[in-house]
Amino acid sequence: MPPTTPYRERPRARSPLHLLGLLLTTLFVFSVFAPLSATAQAPDDPSQVNVEEHDQNITVNVRNDNEPVPDVRVVVSGGGYEAEATTNERGQARVGVPTTDTYEVLLDEESLPEGITVTGDNPLSVEYGSQFFQPGNFFLGEGERQTASFFSQFVERLMNGVNFGLMLALASIGLSLIFGTTGLTNFAHAEMVTFGAVIALTFSVFVDWPIWLAIIIAVVASGALGWAVDASIWRPLRRRGIGVVQLMILTIGLSLAGRYVFQYFIGGGTLQLPGAGGTRHQIIGPIRLSTIDMVSMGISLVVLLGVAYWLQRTRTGKATRAVADNRSLAAASGIDVEAVTRIVWVAGSALAGLSGVLWAYFRPGIKWDMGVQILLLIFAAVVLGGLGTAFGALLGALVIGVLVEVSTLWIPSDIKYVGALGVLIIILLVRPQGLLGRRARIG
Repeated sequence: MPPTTPYRERPRARSPLHLLGLLLTTLFVFSVFAPLSATAQAPDDPSQVNVEEHDQNITVNVRNDNEPVPDVRVVVSGGGYEAEATTNERGQARVGVPTTDTYEVLLDEESLPEGITVTGDNPLSVEYGSQFFQPGNFFLGEGERQTASFFSQFVERLMNGVNFGLMLALASIGLSLIFGTTGLTNFAHAEMVTFGAVIALTFSVFVDWPIWLAIIIAVVASGALGWAVDASIWRPLRRRGIGVVQLMILTIGLSLAGRYVFQYFIGGGTLQLPGAGGTRHQIIGPIRLSTIDMVSMGISLVVLLGVAYWLQRTRTGKATRAVADNRSLAAASGIDVEAVTRIVWVAGSALAGLSGVLWAYFRPGIKWDMGVQILLLIFAAVVLGGLGTAFGALLGALVIGVLVEVSTLWIPSDIKYVGALGVLIIILLVRPQGLLGRRARIG
């Protein structure tokens, strides 16, 4: 008899969902902690923040009886932008800002010496002069401190989180629909976000057309780009039966290529859309929103309601949900799967382009790599809500947006995206299919 070979248990195949989660988690850890480790190796001057990144700077002076006060925390905010610095031994701090709009400079009175408080306005409103920003001068004296309540800070960050979450939902729904109908994890979706902002910049600033018209052109151009990319790259590769892993690697290459194409055309600096920034208005109680914030939230809500109606009530939307649920069964039922896929690419890319415009106002500013800055937050929202489910992506984006902004009450704003990483890990461990996803049988 031939010698028998010992039985070896065949290793279990890894689920594509677990492989995707492992890849996203690894990339998220690298993107979050690599800058932190670099900062630890070469610490920056805490009194000079974002000075090299932006052309405009705001100088803050803190004095008590004409004597400088060091180690005082100041926060500069306006138009969705926020940065903090600490005064040096001369009582000075300098913060770079992306626009020439009016900013608020808040002095953290908790960082002042005991028994000392601000005798003038806090926060200060700092405006741009003919060539530079007016300095923010704080004068101190003895007195009782008046600080904003925790509730006021919580409400303000909660509203910022809702605004950020709605903007994030536009890009997340597009990515989720593409994944649901094609199974493709599209890392180049970040460049679709940047593309929308760049097109809006081109027509509103360089061509000098009205911003509302530039936004419409940006959305239409983004949808057209999605159709062109699908027709020229993804559809031929699908017909050849290329695996999803190879396609995912190709999207990473396209993402890198698109990023440096943007840098070639708009440079490495930060550019602004018309009307970016602006002062905030008192709405109700501690809720303060700028005109841009209110318009952005209104546009997001209208578009998201339109997407929900399209998916639930229209024939094409129902076909899209059927293809996302089971592509083979949908094809056997007579649905034109390729036509639905093209529609999804157009719609998903258009939503990403609109999200890029709103993200440019929220940051504020347009940069060649702005899309990749929120790419992993988009993936986290999709995984949290459930892969391939549009309404899950909406729910996940709102949760991520609120969590990121509210977490700054306890952690520094520089590492606020770590909370999204924690949510991603917990969801993959406890409920891999996401909040609204369904369990899939593998093998």
